[in-house]
Amino acid sequence: MLVLLAGVLYSIPNLFAPDPALQITGESSALVVDQRALKRGLTALDQSGISYFGAEISSDGRNALIRINNRDRQLEAQSVFSRALGDGYIVALNLAPTTPEWLTAWGAKPMKLGLDLSGGVHFKLEVDAEAAIKQRMDFYEVSIKRELREERIRGRISPTGNGIKGNFRSEEHRESARSIIAENHPELSLDRLNQEGSWTIKATLSDQTIKEIIDYAVSQNLTTLRNRVNELGVSEPLVQRQGRNRIVVELPGIQDTAEAKRILGKVANLEFRLVANIDTPDSEKERYLYRSPALKGSSEWLEKAVIITGERVSNAQASFDQNGQPNVLINLDGEGGTQMSRATRHNIKRRMGVLFIERKFRTRYETNEEGKEVQVKVPYDEKKLLTAPVIQSALGASFQITGLDNPMESSELALMLRAGALAAPISFVEERTVGPSLGAENIRLGVLSIQVGLACVVLFMILYYRVFGFAAVIALSTNLTLLVALMSLIGATLTLPGIAGIVLTVGMAVDANVLIFSRIREELRNRTSPQMAIHQGFERAVATILDANLTTLIVAIILYAVGSGPVKGFAVTLSIGIVTSMFTAIMGTRSLINLYYGGRNIKHLSIGRDVFAGASR
Repeated sequence: MLVLLAGVLYSIPNLFAPDPALQITGESSALVVDQRALKRGLTALDQSGISYFGAEISSDGRNALIRINNRDRQLEAQSVFSRALGDGYIVALNLAPTTPEWLTAWGAKPMKLGLDLSGGVHFKLEVDAEAAIKQRMDFYEVSIKRELREERIRGRISPTGNGIKGNFRSEEHRESARSIIAENHPELSLDRLNQEGSWTIKATLSDQTIKEIIDYAVSQNLTTLRNRVNELGVSEPLVQRQGRNRIVVELPGIQDTAEAKRILGKVANLEFRLVANIDTPDSEKERYLYRSPALKGSSEWLEKAVIITGERVSNAQASFDQNGQPNVLINLDGEGGTQMSRATRHNIKRRMGVLFIERKFRTRYETNEEGKEVQVKVPYDEKKLLTAPVIQSALGASFQITGLDNPMESSELALMLRAGALAAPISFVEERTVGPSLGAENIRLGVLSIQVGLACVVLFMILYYRVFGFAAVIALSTNLTLLVALMSLIGATLTLPGIAGIVLTVGMAVDANVLIFSRIREELRNRTSPQMAIHQGFERAVATILDANLTTLIVAIILYAVGSGPVKGFAVTLSIGIVTSMFTAIMGTRSLINLYYGGRNIKHLSIGRDVFAGASR
């Protein structure tokens, strides 16, 4: 009874349907949502005639939630609210739970439903191919300058359009430079351009190389996004490539969509560069402002050459330094550790800057072909200096980064670095909450299949096994309640194949009871007393039940380990159903039978019309 009460308590939240909502968070962890920002957005909703209720800000001010009365106007509400707030905020679609507080106080929450049942959130992201190509060309520019400087070849290297142009004072220098570039970078196409008073080389990327750069960026971003989704703890996500440079991300059952959107789309990376010397040429250095508000207006000149980037980080953990300030503990991979050691070993007593790179967006409004004003997000990279400490000794593969504003920001940066840096910036081109992808009819039929299967089992068990069958039916109902409760507790996602697993569980759940009841009838035919027949039937059938269910459980575990998507959904419900069915059949049914027959002298068991009082008719 205690287990049943707990099962009812933790399965009840699934009866409360969620509300369509908007969730507002800041693009940065340090930005809070205050009453002024909320009021500005709510006023815009009122002016647009969109009804809402339950507008509230979380206790820490990190996000706000506004419930929308009409789900059909949820997308329109998002556009209106986003325009009213302007840049700096993320307005995401959400499904807000309606579970009563007295249930949430006990830790009860509704079961997550897959995209094919209740939906979730669907993002379509586009990889910035031009940025990926520009990053590669910036790398070539720095490398070529260094290589020519080492060979003492004088020339001016500068970017131009989709390539790099080198101007030299003599044909001899041009040909020497061409040989060096061709040897070190064979993927570049080199063309000679003769201009009056100078000899020029233009290096461009071939179409095949451009395709490889884009493919690498998309592939690397796929891996990074999967890691970030794993950090979010989403069950059974879908992250896959679509077309040339787009990625589709589906997060079933997720609630905090604003957090998911910020984590998925955030381009946060680090670059480690040496602080430029006084005599460093202007063409080889850049100036960056400090990020900390305490150093507002201060800046440093950094060399353009990058020692390492965040892509070399193998692990990152948020922590605090000896002064109680937030920091991030960094561990580099083997190559990154080697590069860092080599760079710092030869530059002791110089300063090294840690550059924080973050992709942000400016909002502007344009008129489309239909004459309607549409919102356009224009991306830009904000690069600011975290810190520039003096190199006291050669650094290895482990060190710490300081200069962060608060613990939330350090945790977020650690997550970004741990999950992996994005090879190229990404932008959201489509976002929506997804309803049943297989249609309401399929969902209705899925639920109907459970009802029909349960009804058939109930009818057969009661007609064939009488009182014992009635006890098995109660145990079967308890089994379904416990299955739903456990899936809600562990945060498992129910999909349409998962419903098939539940239907199979309904059929399999009575197998154990059939084995037990058949054993009891056999004992009665052998002229065993009713009480002893009940005892022997349960005791001797347990081994068989365990053997049969354990082998099925092993198969379900293998399905979960090697399968993906729908296969995992089926395996999860099947595994939990096996465990709950064994419990309800062995303990639940026995408790009910003992409650009805125990403690008294009986001559007749209602377990089938042909079996009586320990003898056959």
